[in-house]
Amino acid sequence: MSRDEFTFIAEVLAPLAAGMPGALGLADDAALVACPPDRELVVTKDALVLGVHALPDDPPDLVARKLLRVNLSDLAAMGAEPLGYLTALLRPRELEDAWLEAFAAGLAEDQQRFGLGLLGGDTVATPGPFAATLTAIGTVPRGRVLRRRGARPGDDLWVSGTLGDAALGLRILRGLAVPDEDAGPFVQRYRLPEPRLALGVALRDLARAVVDVSDGLLQDLDHLCRASGVGARIELARLPVRAAARAIPGWREAALAGGDDYELLFAAPPEVRGRIAELSARLGLPLTRIGTVVTGSGVEVRDEAGRPVTPATTGFRHF
Repeated sequence: MSRDEFTFIAEVLAPLAAGMPGALGLADDAALVACPPDRELVVTKDALVLGVHALPDDPPDLVARKLLRVNLSDLAAMGAEPLGYLTALLRPRELEDAWLEAFAAGLAEDQQRFGLGLLGGDTVATPGPFAATLTAIGTVPRGRVLRRRGARPGDDLWVSGTLGDAALGLRILRGLAVPDEDAGPFVQRYRLPEPRLALGVALRDLARAVVDVSDGLLQDLDHLCRASGVGARIELARLPVRAAARAIPGWREAALAGGDDYELLFAAPPEVRGRIAELSARLGLPLTRIGTVVTGSGVEVRDEAGRPVTPATTGFRHF
């Protein structure tokens, strides 16, 4: 027999709030959040529907960690540091307690890693698949938030990590045949993105505009360009792509338009290239210069010979 709502909250969710005084033990109607002096709150919200944003048979702990991490990626893109989160869980009546317990264990694991905790939320029943929303709250020094707006013509365009891994990982989970020794890293990147929080904090002193790559490089770069009132030119040969990916058909499309990478894409003036190289070494994280901000509008891709490339798609659209 499954727990009732209030027993579930007390036994499964309340322990996630144990380290958060503002959660008030999940015993009140709302949380109490104190903003540290001289800082501003940064608030973001994402939703996850099983079967849409994660596969129905994905491990529940990884589903939870992905939900938390995609929100932390938004905080990273704003240069913020995590403070706490709220979540709403929409539970099908047939979903077993063990699945939800594993989901909560995933949240607990990443709370410990990233230094935040549960502040509150809601639990409801649904006739549809399991779904959840998560609202993450972070803080940033007053006046130092990073935004998509601010890129200038002549700025370099940089991206962290590698591109296309998550999109290829999803294709592998859906049946794409690749050697077993190559499949793991791609599947891992799809199921468990890495929010670049330390990079976001460091970019407060270096970047003019930042966005996280959630819906595809081209689409998210276009968002940055529109917010900044500029255009962009990127070089296909410069895209950071895992060596094993280049043996998989469609890797270019995955790198250009695949979603779920959650890397940071940023514009910075050329005079800070040396400092960005030092930051890359300090974080142990590849930071690759992939193009240039230009006057005008839109995003242009050029191949190894300098010829324009027209991608089949620019990224994921939710509806």
